[in-house]
Amino acid sequence: MAQAGMMAGGDGYALRPNLLVIADDPARAQLAEEAAECAGLRVTARTDVEGAAEAIERIAMLDAVAIETAGVAEARLEALLGQIHDFAEGGRVGVVAVAEPHQLDQVAGALLGPGRQILCEPGAAERTLAMLLAGRAPEARLSDVTRDAERARLQRLHEEVARIADTLARMTRGEEAPRTSGPVRTPGIDYRGPETDEVRVTAAELRAVLRARRMRAQFFDGELFADPAWDMLLDLFAADIERRRVSVSSLCIAAAVPPTTALRWIGTLHDAGLFERQPDPADRRRAYIALSAKGLEGMHGLTGALKRAGLHLV
Repeated sequence: MAQAGMMAGGDGYALRPNLLVIADDPARAQLAEEAAECAGLRVTARTDVEGAAEAIERIAMLDAVAIETAGVAEARLEALLGQIHDFAEGGRVGVVAVAEPHQLDQVAGALLGPGRQILCEPGAAERTLAMLLAGRAPEARLSDVTRDAERARLQRLHEEVARIADTLARMTRGEEAPRTSGPVRTPGIDYRGPETDEVRVTAAELRAVLRARRMRAQFFDGELFADPAWDMLLDLFAADIERRRVSVSSLCIAAAVPPTTALRWIGTLHDAGLFERQPDPADRRRAYIALSAKGLEGMHGLTGALKRAGLHLV
């Protein structure tokens, strides 16, 4: 049953975002509440999964929902995720969902989207950060500093890739690269290589690159070269060539970083329009991740330009 949260005191407690904690495991609920307190959220109520529907309908002005899925049966979890998805539609309500590894595809398949933080085996700091992001106002969440930093890094990568691809394409046509006196203007990932003499990379070549990148961890600390965004782009590009579907959990493995970090990057690349969610027609509890048309265009443009110039994909 739902338990009413503490009432506002004289320290501005009432001004904090309102959070509903849903958990069957009391220990997990305690972890969620501690993270919420650190992030400045007010735990308005706590409930188990059975009482979640009533609590959501009863509580007015709810800003965020935290779900701890440990110990929740698959059928009950499906119903809860559907309700949370509908309730938080449009990003008006923040969501923090902490999933067990075996629940990852089900949870991410239902909740992936703006304003929703999906965690797997998180530490205390990751829980607190997720609560902070989920508890911010909708307009503030759209300009979240963490995602802005990741998007800025991603945009710089896109611009550099497009610049290199353009230079390589000019070199293969015997043209000189244009001289610029200011910042390089790049077409972003909308760059298209020459449509004639098209060169395509194979899935085997992409898999070889991924294997080579994994081999570095045998000789160096893997964190020195962590690049989950690129690893996932390579994996999904190879899967598209192979006509193979990729689940969220499989993509997290391909990223070669902790699950919560991989999930954060999946959300970032999804929001950037490079990834798209594809529901499984045979199982509505599952969803797959694939490159969007925008993502495929960028990968084809880059790999084709590299091959025409005789350079290797890394």
